[in-house]
Amino acid sequence: MRICFLLASVGVAVAETGIDAWLRYAPLTGSSVVHSALPNNVVVLNSSQGSPVYTAGQELHNGIKSIFDKSTRVCYSKETKSALVVGTVAEYEKVYGALQNVPELAPDGFWLDTTGFNIQIVGQDERGALYGAFEYLSMLAQGNFTKVAYATNPAGNIRWVNQWDNMDGSIERGYGGASIFFANGTVVSDLTRAAQYARLLASVRINAVVINNVNANSTTLSAENIQGVSRIADVMRPYGVQVGLSLDFASPTEGVQNPVVHNLTTYDPLDESVVQWWTNITDNIYSIIPDFAGYLVKADSEGQAGPLVYNRTLAQGANLFAKTLEPYGGTLMYRAFVYNLLNESNWTEDRAKAAVDFFQPLDGQFMDNTVIQIKYGPIDFQVREPTSPLFASLRETNAAIELEVAQEYLGQQCHLVYLPPLWKTVLDFDLQVDNESSVVRNIISGQRFNRPLGGSAAVVNTMLTNNVRLGSNLAMSNLYAYGRLAWDATQEPEPVLQDWIRLTFGLHPRILSTITQMSMESWPAYLNYSGNLGIQTLTDILYTHFGPNPASQELNGYGQWTRADSLSVGMDRTCSNGTCYSGQYPPKVYEMYESIETTPDDLILWFHHVNWTHVLHSGKTVIQHFYDSHYSGAATAQTFVTQLASLSGLIDSERYNEMMYRQLYQAGHSIVWRDSVNDYYYNMTLIPDDHGRVGHHPWRIEAEAMALDGYRISGVALNETASNKSAIVTVSNSTTGIATHIIDFPSGRYDIGVNYFDLYGGVSNFSAYVNNRKLGSWQGNAEFTLGHELTYFLDGNSNTRHHFFDVDVKEGDELKIVGVPDQMEAAPVDYVVFLPVGSGIVD
Repeated sequence: MRICFLLASVGVAVAETGIDAWLRYAPLTGSSVVHSALPNNVVVLNSSQGSPVYTAGQELHNGIKSIFDKSTRVCYSKETKSALVVGTVAEYEKVYGALQNVPELAPDGFWLDTTGFNIQIVGQDERGALYGAFEYLSMLAQGNFTKVAYATNPAGNIRWVNQWDNMDGSIERGYGGASIFFANGTVVSDLTRAAQYARLLASVRINAVVINNVNANSTTLSAENIQGVSRIADVMRPYGVQVGLSLDFASPTEGVQNPVVHNLTTYDPLDESVVQWWTNITDNIYSIIPDFAGYLVKADSEGQAGPLVYNRTLAQGANLFAKTLEPYGGTLMYRAFVYNLLNESNWTEDRAKAAVDFFQPLDGQFMDNTVIQIKYGPIDFQVREPTSPLFASLRETNAAIELEVAQEYLGQQCHLVYLPPLWKTVLDFDLQVDNESSVVRNIISGQRFNRPLGGSAAVVNTMLTNNVRLGSNLAMSNLYAYGRLAWDATQEPEPVLQDWIRLTFGLHPRILSTITQMSMESWPAYLNYSGNLGIQTLTDILYTHFGPNPASQELNGYGQWTRADSLSVGMDRTCSNGTCYSGQYPPKVYEMYESIETTPDDLILWFHHVNWTHVLHSGKTVIQHFYDSHYSGAATAQTFVTQLASLSGLIDSERYNEMMYRQLYQAGHSIVWRDSVNDYYYNMTLIPDDHGRVGHHPWRIEAEAMALDGYRISGVALNETASNKSAIVTVSNSTTGIATHIIDFPSGRYDIGVNYFDLYGGVSNFSAYVNNRKLGSWQGNAEFTLGHELTYFLDGNSNTRHHFFDVDVKEGDELKIVGVPDQMEAAPVDYVVFLPVGSGIVD
């Protein structure tokens, strides 16, 4: 009996908000030949609504309709005519007979064959079949009609994302968007966005999402919220995405409102009442969510409760949860992010050593359904770190790498930073355990040490925005690439990026080449203007983790020290004279890092304490490398504006304007970064820049040098974060400020930048004039339009720039800046810069 339906299709959206990300399936022009060659029938070997194979059929039907305007019949039984067949190996062979010449498929793997009478999309399981459907649609959407026949299997069975969503609806490191899962202490009623998110994740083969913050709230485990989590699992299940939860270790003592447990006075992991408490919770979850993925635990770190409170080991703490999950096939992800506050005056103390110190002695003591989740470097998502030596230290314990899509220390998605080139420095690193090849990607897959579980987890800050899910269209490349690399870490960042570009913005060659160039240049540029030579990202680590504040690294217990003074800089992590962090690596890697001669320049300050005048392998001194790199990185960021401008008219206006807004912001903020870091170390060392740039800005008009009416001069939170160490603010929050200056630059055409401070707690209004000719107005409203951790202070987090391009200026004209304060924001201004158009002069 033939069961076929002509389904109603989802039309192509008119507005290009970015909400569909890389699943736009934009219409292809000139595809009539392909249109006629495509089968008219989609055979779906599972008619159960909600199954991933059923979803695959829907996706294929709608995708083909969207790309080619071709309607297909969806059938749930064998079709004698040519068809696009999607299903599991078992179901395919029931209907069509044995598959021929198909390699062995692992769980979630699939076979795609477009060479025969039928197009075969066959998964080892239902999730694999759905992945194959997305793969085929990705090819079609990119205009790739190649005849192919291949199988692909995942490198790791753990391909998870970690949300940092809080129960109140906020997101830690969420930067301006609300949670798609929670609000007001409970699960939201409308889970449309959660289902859309699951679709995106499935399309890049992510198989689980931990929906709440690792700094967990025990109320997540209330009866009401477990029911809510069940609803989330229901909307994600059709896409093969499982749901997991982060746990608060101390939950048994915190009065969870769940009838299956009662309040305890201890959370000791060896106490029988605690074991039973967690067993009851887990049994209850699986009774409601049978395919629950498992737990993620952050313990004994940054104030979080854990087993060390009771003098129990981390393995004993982890095994408490792993045992409750084991009967159900659930997985425990246990974060290796454990460290204590340290004393900087002790030369041998080193936070980078913490993970190995805590976990290596416990190797082999963790249950087989436990995976240790290890940050790629030993500190905390820095712009460059050496590979964590813990990957080499756990031979009898499952391991996964923890990456971060959220860009916590890396521009918070206000700066374009395409992260896979950074990730690949770790994934491709050979730790040479026992003098044998021990590449990190083969360790986390389980291959190197023959472990049953392994893979990847990424921190992702998906949020409830009206357009793109990460707040930035260009930042979505990192989520896409994460999924691709979690499946196969041997892939190179550039081809993966180009697939994303074609799917997201179309097939125009100029779009492809331009966004490729911008993205591939972005991490090196950010590295250069933030923190290079292994000194880490010099962000404000005590406050926002966003803007520059190198002073914040020192004189605290967090251990992200640079040990910089007027003569020298860098952490000595050698065994001969320092913390002996280098000794945590296998012998060959240790020997490379122990010697200053063989340590690569890009990690010299991570491993060695040297004079500012130390000569690098490049031939430059350390301080001159700082100066040059910060100028080079900021100069590259300026080109992103002009490169993107070349795409005007090729990308729809809504997404183009969103991207241009951020690229203009990055261009201005990269200058703040450049000057803040260079001035800080120049003032510390008094060593001049060989090229005379640092501290010398002849094309600037300092705001405090202007004639002020209603404005007054103000200091800033860190001297180096304002040009000439000061700014102007209005004399009260109800007084309009006017600053004027007679322009003494030669007559000509200029690009003008006004550096001002955009604070949280008010929206000031600014206007700029030349000879009473209004150049334009803008607002200090980044808290609503940009999305990063905001500040109440005049500092490197709030300093930014507004641009006016190609302005005709005559010597003797009057420049006027008018600022209208609002609430706590006193219309603060730093300086105005005039850059002659086409002169090559840079600020």
